[in-house]
Amino acid sequence: MKNDIILSGVGGQGILSIAAAIGLAAVSNKLFLKQSEVHGMSQRGGDVQSHFRLSDKPVASDLIPLGQADLIISVEPMESLRYLPWLSNEGWLVTNSVPFININDYPPLEEILNEIRKIKNNIIIDADSVAKDAGSSRAGNIVVLGAA
Repeated sequence: MKNDIILSGVGGQGILSIAAAIGLAAVSNKLFLKQSEVHGMSQRGGDVQSHFRLSDKPVASDLIPLGQADLIISVEPMESLRYLPWLSNEGWLVTNSVPFININDYPPLEEILNEIRKIKNNIIIDADSVAKDAGSSRAGNIVVLGAA
């Protein structure tokens, strides 16, 4: 068993919380894992991403090779597109449909969603509304994780 997952979003959206949840579940199930993360500009609304590798055998590297990710979990739709080169042909993309508009020239949302829909295996969910309806408007990241 092997699962290579890329987590993506914008600073403050809880990418590292998703990684912690997956990591705790992996350890509880006696799986091996490696993780890397980039969050240098996260405090300024920059992108945050994490490579997460799970296996029932020891994992040698924390970085996922291009075209090898089994899953991209994204809490921001445009950020999900940034990591498409890593997604395998049979991989899944799960993303929030609600943008975090942190740049002046953010593309039209429908154009972004149309690009995501071109991927054979995709799930687009309005995680913010689901979280709000469940009583915690800040839990959109966990809604996306649940959808994944």
